[in-house]
Amino acid sequence: MAVPARRTSKTRKRLRRTHFKLESTTLVKCSHCGASIQPHTVCPECGYYNGKQVLNIKKKSK
Repeated sequence: MAVPARRTSKTRKRLRRTHFKLESTTLVKCSHCGASIQPHTVCPECGYYNGKQVLNIKKKSK
């Protein structure tokens, strides 16, 4: 059975864990309507991608 010969110090443990963090998602503004979307995706608000309409989005009436 493998058992560590020495205890891992707090500093060594924390240095190893510096890469274990959450990253925020990248957001850009839609060139057509200005909504915040992820890059390289169709805008769910207006249905445009790369300056062209790809989806027909129906507006919700209040």
